[in-house]
Amino acid sequence: MAFKDSSSAVIKIRQHLPDFLQSVKLKYVRLGYGYSCNPATILMFLIIVPLFIATLVQFTGLELDRVYEFWRTQSLHEFHAATRLAGSAILLFLLALVWAKRSKPVYLVDFACYKPEDERKISVDSFLKMTEDLGVFEDETLRFQTRISTRSGLGDETYLPRGITSRPPNLSLEEARVEAESVMFGALDDLFSKTGVKPRDIDILIVNCSLFNPTPSLSSMIVNHYKLRTDIKSYNLGGMGCSAGLISIDLAKDLLRANPNTYAVVVSTENITLNWYFGNDRSMLLCNCIFRMGGAAVLLSNKARDRVRSKYQLVHTVRTHKGADDKNYRCVYQREDDKGDIGVSLARELMAVAGDALKTNITTLGPLVLPLSEQFMFFVALLRRKLLKARIKPYIPDFKLAFEHFCIHAGGRAVLDELQKNLQLSDWHMEPSRMSLYRFGNTSSSSLWYELAYTEAKGRVVAGDRVWQIAFGSGFKCNSAVWKALREIPAGESKGNPWNDSIDWYPVKVPSAWLLMWHCITGCDSHLDVDVALGVLDFTLLFFDLFCLLCIRIQRHRCHLSCYMQIIV
Repeated sequence: MAFKDSSSAVIKIRQHLPDFLQSVKLKYVRLGYGYSCNPATILMFLIIVPLFIATLVQFTGLELDRVYEFWRTQSLHEFHAATRLAGSAILLFLLALVWAKRSKPVYLVDFACYKPEDERKISVDSFLKMTEDLGVFEDETLRFQTRISTRSGLGDETYLPRGITSRPPNLSLEEARVEAESVMFGALDDLFSKTGVKPRDIDILIVNCSLFNPTPSLSSMIVNHYKLRTDIKSYNLGGMGCSAGLISIDLAKDLLRANPNTYAVVVSTENITLNWYFGNDRSMLLCNCIFRMGGAAVLLSNKARDRVRSKYQLVHTVRTHKGADDKNYRCVYQREDDKGDIGVSLARELMAVAGDALKTNITTLGPLVLPLSEQFMFFVALLRRKLLKARIKPYIPDFKLAFEHFCIHAGGRAVLDELQKNLQLSDWHMEPSRMSLYRFGNTSSSSLWYELAYTEAKGRVVAGDRVWQIAFGSGFKCNSAVWKALREIPAGESKGNPWNDSIDWYPVKVPSAWLLMWHCITGCDSHLDVDVALGVLDFTLLFFDLFCLLCIRIQRHRCHLSCYMQIIV
């Protein structure tokens, strides 16, 4: 996106991600395999397996029929007692070492998403009227926000905090605290109610909120409200963008593996009240149009007894940070405009930066999750292109073979469109992301949990299913988490699911860009039947094509007639 300043009359919007699967760097493939080589795996394949094979060869001489003979005739009593004792001790030591070095499982017991009260709902038309009534935006800026809002993929039931919708807006620190408390406490109350876990049982607390970091911190706000223990390990992550939710999950995973028999709570939210932009710099106005109120709370555990009731087990987390490059670092940047108004600016390189980060993250994740057949085909094509310099199309792995469900951060409609195209996903796979964007808007780091809640509300999750959560944010960062379902989750099982009262209405048919353009041109009712409107639009476009074709034919006839007249003369 090319945004220069508030007076710029022309805006260049690049709505396409680069085809990040067309070029792959081998160092990220090696990094992916490095993630799978934990100490237990190395110990198993470098010591225990070779030792077992050597012992087997020693006794059988590579003759398989002697294995059964040895089992029947040989007796351990024929070996010296010291030999038997030493062998048993070594075997027990190696097995204990493997057990100690294994990756301890991390379970997702349950999660809860905050659903604001109905009075906080705001439709697209109400949002546009609110921005116009404020009287601070120029006419050209208002038209820009109208174009963005009508094409963003957001519906008419998203939520904004009280401080913004008040007349006049009350953008105070007190209102920001009210928003934070209502979101965090609402999600945590539902979580404790669903799981039966008491607040004083929590050992680790991690809160992530990018743009609102008061003193005392948000984590301290939770500690004070729920009277948590004095020895709780609390963390407050700020300024890490929309991918901070998965960063919090990764941090919780490391802490749980270092602290046995522990509960951890992760709270992901974003605060809008103090971060509403009232200037006319278009690069900062996109956030007003797509970001909405929301939050989620997640309960993680490393207790073996919690496996039975837990929903998922964490399989992998992969984090990618491109902040060493200046272009990546500044593509999403909080700053002041030329009039001193603070906002978050989106640079023109955003889509290219996002594509590069996604390519790195997916390349690293691929060796961990893809079937061997897909990895083999990928490597054959890669070696032919890199070593033999063959001019062939790169082999695009089918990630649908690695995952049953996809939760892609609902950052915007254009990003979802391009990710669907690049990863060759179906509309069914993209449905949770698109419907979450339509129903709740871009809720930043918590959007992934609204998407997973949608999948559960539809009754699509069964035991063994794999879920891929992927998010990206300022920095620039791209992070992934892979979960494995431990049991079937029937539709309607989870009380407090934000989709329970409306899941039967979804999926809805989100109007296309052509239909939205038609709505802007004609000013027709926003609730016009979609099929009727599409039919009218298709007829209009067909008529326009026929008209253009007729004009071309007339022009050709004029040319022929002119030539004929010249010949006669």
